[in-house]
Amino acid sequence: MTQVVQVLVGLPPWLVLLVAAALPALEASAFVGLVVPGETAVFVAGVVAHGGRLDLAAVIAAAAVGAVVGDQVGYRLGRRFGPGLVDRLPGRLRPRAAYVTDLVGRRGRWAVLLGRWTALLRALVPGVAGASAMRERDFTLANVAGGLTWAGVVASLGFGAGAAYASVLKQVDHASELALGAVVVVVVVVVLVRRVLRRREGRTGGVDGASGPRPRCDLGLAPGSRHGRTPP
Repeated sequence: MTQVVQVLVGLPPWLVLLVAAALPALEASAFVGLVVPGETAVFVAGVVAHGGRLDLAAVIAAAAVGAVVGDQVGYRLGRRFGPGLVDRLPGRLRPRAAYVTDLVGRRGRWAVLLGRWTALLRALVPGVAGASAMRERDFTLANVAGGLTWAGVVASLGFGAGAAYASVLKQVDHASELALGAVVVVVVVVVLVRRVLRRREGRTGGVDGASGPRPRCDLGLAPGSRHGRTPP
């Protein structure tokens, strides 16, 4: 990853800006984010802006446009291929795609917002959201909000880092891993709590809904008798 950063820093400013828009755009539409996270290019563009070779506002705008457009394309691909999109992924990614599908189904727009901050979720969430028939309006609102926020934060981190970009980039990667871990923990806890509640409901439901034969009322009458009198 350090070599990629060095190559990006050495590019002409206009090309750095182009990469800062293109790499986030390709993360979800072509799954490039699984190899090179888009935040790397945006962070480096922020570093270049610190040196006066680019305008920070231009970096944020380019990164936001690329991120939003790329995720919209990923969403449309999900709508196009439906659940079969997961089957087209490499085998090692299918278990993770199943987790992402569960996350999108449970959290909806919040999954799109959270997904913007980790490379794996950025690449998979848009397509899964489209395949799971999430409303396009909901996805677009969350996508725009997440893309603008993410671009502003990452580019500003690069701008503030300046010459210390390598150290800060490592911290950004570490923070992304922690965020993903927190999301996984929350999902696991929710699933376990729901299972416990369902088991308890099943047990109490079985007691409350039980029905058996009605108790027999024996008044001590002998067989064939009326009003307790024995026939002659």
